[in-house]
Amino acid sequence: MIKVLVSACLLGEKVRYDGKAHTSDDRILARWREEGRLVPVCPELAGGMGLPRPPAEIQGPGGGSAVLDANAVVKTRDGETVTEPFLAGAHVALALAKESGAALAILTEKSPSCGSTVTYDGNFDGTLIPGEGVTAALLRRNGLAVFSQNQLAEAQAWLTAREHEAS
Repeated sequence: MIKVLVSACLLGEKVRYDGKAHTSDDRILARWREEGRLVPVCPELAGGMGLPRPPAEIQGPGGGSAVLDANAVVKTRDGETVTEPFLAGAHVALALAKESGAALAILTEKSPSCGSTVTYDGNFDGTLIPGEGVTAALLRRNGLAVFSQNQLAEAQAWLTAREHEAS
């Protein structure tokens, strides 16, 4: 059975920067939970960030990949650089994926850690841009399929295809 790394906030855990959950009552996640597939993680908490914590955004072009390559940084609204905890959390998530055998990740869109198709632009004005967060970038670099909570049908199709290939 293929395991699925999932943002803990999508499972109702109050781990978002504001101490709230970003819940999803999607039937696919519910079924995967029942099947014992889900491996929850909050990269920001795993990297040492607290609760609540100030909002943070990637600053500089290139999104999460640029942060991994030291060509962009993650900063809070107050200007504090928090790149190191974001990198540390991404590496914890990757280690957890490897330990559990996860080949697929469902991550929370817009997050500077978990965004898989869009993130905020770094100006703290609510503007979204195409791109991915630090954890999403690291997982993809290491061969995991990464989807957002808005792409669960696509993720299910990916999972079904991989399990069909393996049988």
